[in-house]
Amino acid sequence: MKLKIIACEVFFREIAFCIFNSKNIIDIEFIQQGLHNYPDQLRKELQDKIDNTPKNKYDAILIGYGLCSNGVENVHATHTKIVIPRAHDCLTLFLGSKDKYSAEFSENSGTYWYTSGWIERTIMPGKERMDETMKKMEEYEEKYGEDNAQFLIEQEMEWYKNYSRALFVNMNLGDVEYYRRKTKDSAEFLNWEYKEIEGDISLLQKFVNGNWNENDFLIIEIGQFIKPSYDDKIIKIG
Repeated sequence: MKLKIIACEVFFREIAFCIFNSKNIIDIEFIQQGLHNYPDQLRKELQDKIDNTPKNKYDAILIGYGLCSNGVENVHATHTKIVIPRAHDCLTLFLGSKDKYSAEFSENSGTYWYTSGWIERTIMPGKERMDETMKKMEEYEEKYGEDNAQFLIEQEMEWYKNYSRALFVNMNLGDVEYYRRKTKDSAEFLNWEYKEIEGDISLLQKFVNGNWNENDFLIIEIGQFIKPSYDDKIIKIG
């Protein structure tokens, strides 16, 4: 098959590895990490890239995202069928199944996940993020005054209270010791528990190979839309 992949750059190493091990002919386009925080922007970016993909060139367009804060809702197939994993977010693909993700999340919902792509392509919670926040403090003081600046920073830091564990998903790709050290440093700085688990690339490999079983993937034919299903299937056709 000839496939086009449009994916978040947090999967860069893993998808590159899977393409290397696939018999399919594959073109890939990565999107900047972090757009799950801006679902409307993510939706537009994905749809634009789908619409701008040449017609009749590929057997399918693969979307390397999960539901991602509903950022894929209403994304639709205009001229080529779409395949997308049944996943709430990228961690399902790093762990190999939505069941493993649910089990890990149930054990400790206050977990911040660390992977190669997250560590390489964003500022993770820890000293570096805190230093950046302090720079913001100075900017806020100049704009809004000291009291207002303090309030704004406290609001931005509020989310830290929801986490107590830094979990490194080891995919055995890239500089593993560097990723492990970065995660441990963050955990120590934030007084979080550190944990490491083995990742599982098998679901991503199935995705790239074209082994799209109904339990793990949703196929959207031309004219159909992606919708959240609000059940264990995660997404459905709209």
